[in-house]
Amino acid sequence: MLTQNGPMARFVEDLGLLLPIICGPDWRDPTVVPVPLGDPSDVEIQNLRIAVHTDNGILKPIAAIREAVNTAAKTLSDAGLAVEEARPRSLEQSHALFANLLAADGRAWVQRLLAKAGTKEAHPWLASRISAAKVLSVAEFTELLEEVDRYRSEMLAFMEHYDVILCPVNALPALPHDTGMEEFRRGAFSYTAAYNLTGWPGAVVRGGTSSEGLPIGVQVVARPWREDVALAVVQYLERALGGWRRPSL
Repeated sequence: MLTQNGPMARFVEDLGLLLPIICGPDWRDPTVVPVPLGDPSDVEIQNLRIAVHTDNGILKPIAAIREAVNTAAKTLSDAGLAVEEARPRSLEQSHALFANLLAADGRAWVQRLLAKAGTKEAHPWLASRISAAKVLSVAEFTELLEEVDRYRSEMLAFMEHYDVILCPVNALPALPHDTGMEEFRRGAFSYTAAYNLTGWPGAVVRGGTSSEGLPIGVQVVARPWREDVALAVVQYLERALGGWRRPSL
C-alpha cells in the first residue's frame, strides 16, 4: 500500500465529482476493497475531532508552513470543531520504513519500470539511488514487513480518538526545477509518505503562500475509508481560506 490513485483539481468540488468515477471494484485491481464511498455533503464537520501537528519529528517545516497549518487549525476550532495538538508517536519511524521498503530489492522494481518503458537510462540522481541500494535478505525483508505492520497498528490506535489529522504536506515549499534531492530534502516528503504507509485517505488544500510566492498546502488525513470526511474538511477550509488562486505571471 505504498501507492494510491487519487484525482487532482483546482477546486475541492471537482474532486467530489471525480472520485466516484475512479473508486470501487473494477475487476482488474485485486487490492480494491468494496467499501461504499460516502458523500462529503452528509458529513457534519462540527462533530469531528481533529489532531493537529506542525512537526512530525523528522524535519521541522519552515515557519510559513507551520503558520498555515496553525491558521487552518484555528479556522476549524472557530467553527466549533474539537481541535487538539497531538501527533502519533510512530510518525518518527515513517521516513526510515518508507525508504527501506522502496530499496529492499535493490530497486529492481525501478529497473523493471524502466524496461517496461523501453529504456535502461535513468536520471543521474535516480541512477545513484539504484546503485547505492542494499538488497535485503529474506529474513531482513520479513522483519521489515513486521515493523510496517506494527507501525500501521500503532497509527490506527491513535485514530481511535480522532477523526482527522491536520498537518503539513511537506516541510518545504515546492522545490525549484532541477533541484537536487539531498538527504535533508527527502525527509521533507515524510509528511505524505507516513500515510502512504497506512493507506489512509488524505486531501490537500491551499492554506497560505510562501515568501517566494509559492502556494502552501495543508493536509487533511481521515480514518480508513473516510474519503468523505477528508473532502468535507478541505472543502470547508477552501471556502474559509480562499483555496486556489491564479498565479501572477
